[in-house]
Amino acid sequence: MDPEAKLILLILNVNALKSDMKMVLDTEVVSVITQIISLVKSMETETETELMSLISETIDCFTDMDLESQPNPLRKLISLISRTHLVNSSIWAEQKPKFMLMPLIRETWSMKPQPELISLIQKIISLVDNSPELKLKSLITQLIFMDDKVSERLDFLSLSRYIISLATSVDWNLQPKPESELISLTNQSISVFNSMDVDSQPDPLRKLISLASFKFPSPNSRDSDSASDLDSNPNRDILELLEETDSFTEIELSEFLNKKLLFLIPETLSLEPEPKLISLIHRIFSLVMAMNSKWKTFLSLCPQVQVILKEGKFHVIEQGLWSRNQKWDDPVRDDDSTEARVVFWRKNKWDCLPLNWEKFILPREEATHFLCRGCYGENHEYRKAPVEIKHPLHPKHSLQLALFNDDKTRQCYCCHEVLHDDTTSMFYFCSPCDFGLKFTCAKKSPVLSIDQPKWHEHTLALFPSQDPQTCSLCAFKHSNLVFYICPPCDFIVHQSCFSLPHVIRISRHLHCISFTHSFPKGDCICGVCRRKINNDYGGYHCIKNGCFYAVHSKCATQTNVWDGIEREGESEEEVEELEPFVTISDGIIQHFSHEHHHLTLDENTSKDYDENKLCQACIMPIYFGNSYSCLQCDFILHEECAKLSRRLDHPIHPHQLTLVTDNPLRPVGYSINSDRDICSACPSLCIAGFFYECSERNCDFRLHVQCATISEPLLHPSHMHPLFLTSKPDEERNCSVCAEARGYYTKETFNCIEEECDFALCFKCATLPQKVRYKHDKHILPLSYGKKTCSMIYWCEACEGKINPEEGFYKCDEYCCVNLHITCMLGKDLYLKSRSSWSLSCGALLILPNYLWMSRPICSSCRNRCSQRIFLLSRVSLFCSVYCIPTTRELGFFPGLQVGEVALMISSLCSLPPREFQFC
Repeated sequence: MDPEAKLILLILNVNALKSDMKMVLDTEVVSVITQIISLVKSMETETETELMSLISETIDCFTDMDLESQPNPLRKLISLISRTHLVNSSIWAEQKPKFMLMPLIRETWSMKPQPELISLIQKIISLVDNSPELKLKSLITQLIFMDDKVSERLDFLSLSRYIISLATSVDWNLQPKPESELISLTNQSISVFNSMDVDSQPDPLRKLISLASFKFPSPNSRDSDSASDLDSNPNRDILELLEETDSFTEIELSEFLNKKLLFLIPETLSLEPEPKLISLIHRIFSLVMAMNSKWKTFLSLCPQVQVILKEGKFHVIEQGLWSRNQKWDDPVRDDDSTEARVVFWRKNKWDCLPLNWEKFILPREEATHFLCRGCYGENHEYRKAPVEIKHPLHPKHSLQLALFNDDKTRQCYCCHEVLHDDTTSMFYFCSPCDFGLKFTCAKKSPVLSIDQPKWHEHTLALFPSQDPQTCSLCAFKHSNLVFYICPPCDFIVHQSCFSLPHVIRISRHLHCISFTHSFPKGDCICGVCRRKINNDYGGYHCIKNGCFYAVHSKCATQTNVWDGIEREGESEEEVEELEPFVTISDGIIQHFSHEHHHLTLDENTSKDYDENKLCQACIMPIYFGNSYSCLQCDFILHEECAKLSRRLDHPIHPHQLTLVTDNPLRPVGYSINSDRDICSACPSLCIAGFFYECSERNCDFRLHVQCATISEPLLHPSHMHPLFLTSKPDEERNCSVCAEARGYYTKETFNCIEEECDFALCFKCATLPQKVRYKHDKHILPLSYGKKTCSMIYWCEACEGKINPEEGFYKCDEYCCVNLHITCMLGKDLYLKSRSSWSLSCGALLILPNYLWMSRPICSSCRNRCSQRIFLLSRVSLFCSVYCIPTTRELGFFPGLQVGEVALMISSLCSLPPREFQFC
């Protein structure tokens, strides 16, 4: 964005703060002042404008000022601002009392006689505030340089409305003469708009004008207020929209209208012939762009080819793509069924505005490179970046500028980052050598020799070869990475491996591990991937005497096991273990989660089974074994759950986890898909019982008790071999049992490490109870699995449906012929506790047991009777499962509930007859 335009917007912000000095906070002022100082320091003031002349004069005045001779308030103010500018404004806010800065500003502002510096600053503010043209230019600059993102698009609408309001509220004929070209075009646009017969305009333009100019009433005031507006403005487009949005809330109405506007804008800009008003607006935008001298230094990127990946290699799908007027926004398939994005389009000058640019600002360079997604450089007069270059990292052939157009991606040869992501799609490549270099890396000169005494005693030389070489530090053989070598020592290292840490702590081992250049003789197995380690290359080993734990360099530094902290020079701290309970006497404990009552050990293994009596930690029934129960309330824990560690290092997360024993009702404002509501390892909700959550700030990782306590190697009845957690970060494997890629935060699975065996097991399947009890069978039912070749047909005792033995089922082995689907036995929604609630963005859903009445209620979504052990209830709907919940607008939530209100509400609901809940 133009620095001058940005400065004007900041000055307008200062003026807004100045008008309400009594209410504004110091942190707001510090933030704006810091931005202004940084911007002014970076600006060149040679531009011949009145504003820049005043800025230059103010800088000279401040530079020549004798601070000690200034009046006391001004001297203190300058000193305070100088200190705050040197630190982050948020840090300053924590260290300084609020309202310290504002009194000084008010006192300095009202001084008589006024210091020269303050007088100049006031002239700058007055110039901006009294110049509608400056405001208009700055706002339009901000508008056309917005990013094409959802949040930015919504800001685009707000800013557009503000620009329209400014343009129509000013009498431009009263501005100084002769009028500028910008004012002339603005006057013409307003004149055309005022004389326009809206009803005779093309549909998109008519609807856009109607929607942008009509003030929609809030839902609560429609009946009383909107009638008079519609009588005076009987617009058919508005009437249709009001009917369509009759049941919307105010927030939903605003979102709906914004979407409508965003759809109408491109339709209007594509009209042929182009309406005069649209043509004038484009001329205004083009003029504002031309007024910015900085933009004349931009370099346009004009890729000549479009590249996708085919079998992992670069493949050109179109030569001379842009000369055929094609664009790459929508997916189709070519003859080889490779995903490509090629659709025909017609030229549209609006597509060439900066809103549609992909921008690259290179370090230590003034010029900004950009890719215009409207014409790919054909329609711009800017200087063009070279479409073909020679580069030292690939001296054999020239590299061609290309557009990466594939969902799959590859690493850059230089920086090892992905070639295609959300921020860039441009790269240089060599098709014969299958070589790719990010555009930004191609603009940097490589380092031909380097000293790395941390890793090697000699100077290392760049080795630009694509022949596969084994790195001495990580033991990986790559052909698409930059190498440095020391020929006399036969030392070869990836450029990226220079950043390897020396001493680290990982989640897979209790002790710190240290880098070693080689391992002693013998078979070493990596503690992460479970593969053999080559003893002649680098890796990590445990620093404790007598501990032989070892791990590959790349495995040890994966983001799912290492916290990114270098611990060289740090002493290994012993973490104090927090006991989960205090033993009062034999068989009696005081658990930290239930401090007001003691818990008594129940060793009666022959007691009757009650499926509604759930452990408060894992939210599963007490099938068998010992348990701790409270004699004064219904609190109960499995003996194993009572002994859960209060701190835990889990293999799939690099930070320590803390046991949390309750999930209190939260204030309204959390979304239905909040990270905080879902277990990070399996897709189940994590809103009841005990769970482990990350102790690091801003980390939403949390695990159910079941997912947190399962360990490797895992021996599971679904597979003959032991299973290990060997998944790479972001690696996604479908579960071999349920055939789904589970997990929300992570995609980790338990994997078989045997050769030619690709079995994987997701956390949800891995944590299913191995043995259960069924209310209509006196025996233990183990979890069983069958094979495809099995000729036996099994039928579910509960739903009478056919069972697929490969997916697992519970089976009685005592000749009772009782077989059950997993969901029929445990329910679709694991770990949800009845007689509780689920707090969401719009309110709360009640979770009720499904045995309150003689007949089962009917689900509002699937229209079936609720067969699960719980159902979810809103004010207007009832759902048999979380999976039946539709969009939040239809739910009719209860208002945000306070602690204690849930029990009272459930108690009153239980007294109602079941017919009250047959929502249809």
